[in-house]
Amino acid sequence: MAADDVDRIVSAWRRERPDLDVTPLEVLSRVSRLARRLDLARGRAFAGTGLEGWEFDVLSALRRCGAPYELSPGQLVSETLVTSGTMTNRVDRLAARGFVERHPDPADRRGVLVRLTGEGMAVVDAALTRLLADEHDLLAELDPSERQDLAGLLRRLLRPFESGPA
Repeated sequence: MAADDVDRIVSAWRRERPDLDVTPLEVLSRVSRLARRLDLARGRAFAGTGLEGWEFDVLSALRRCGAPYELSPGQLVSETLVTSGTMTNRVDRLAARGFVERHPDPADRRGVLVRLTGEGMAVVDAALTRLLADEHDLLAELDPSERQDLAGLLRRLLRPFESGPA
């Protein structure tokens, strides 16, 4: 297998700091570099639909929850891993674009629910379709069993950071 940039970085660290075990870099530097590349690829995919990544995150959280496609701001915070102040700003901006609406929460007189509009559903569905086409292309180097193995390994690494059940 051909060497990549991480192989060169690890080799240099082994030469310069032979006293350290740099093997974590072999995995985590690749994950970090891949995450940056994926962010750029996602940005390009979303640009075709006029969305930014954060907009897709909020709209897709609403779309995934099923009809009537609404969540409380607190649930959106949990789904997107941002602060409540950030979420308020994001909901305001998405509402101004006509992608979401706020409605009173019938279960809590003081609360509101954020609901996906028809326009919001159309744009998030288009963005997801484009994203998945691009991501299928990115994974073309791996056969289905390799994809499944990689997903399982990444799941194990990510699990300690997740808030949901193991």
